[in-house]
Amino acid sequence: MNSINALRVDALKWDEHGLITAVVQDASNGAVLMVAWMNAESLQMTRECGEAVFWSRSRGELWRKGATSGNVMRVREIRVDCDGDTLLLSVDPAGAACHTGAASCFFRSLEEVLNDHA
Repeated sequence: MNSINALRVDALKWDEHGLITAVVQDASNGAVLMVAWMNAESLQMTRECGEAVFWSRSRGELWRKGATSGNVMRVREIRVDCDGDTLLLSVDPAGAACHTGAASCFFRSLEEVLNDHA
């Protein structure tokens, strides 16, 4: 992958905090695994090392997916949506994507969540 210098960062629409939404999809089956945030530095690191690196809004720091769990995500391709404000990372996951241990963060239906909070 090329360095961020080869990418016109201004071609992307970053939010007021310098972040962009990153949707992560399993390259082998198309399943949406998770949604995270990236800043210019995490995007550069992802492109350089070939593994997904995100920006943690709650911790205010970079985090390489799988750094502690071993569930890294090898990035095959990064695509940009038509508006330039969302990235789609096509990855080969090495384990669960969700911190709960689920393969995807999207393992609950809306009805389940609403019924749990009724």
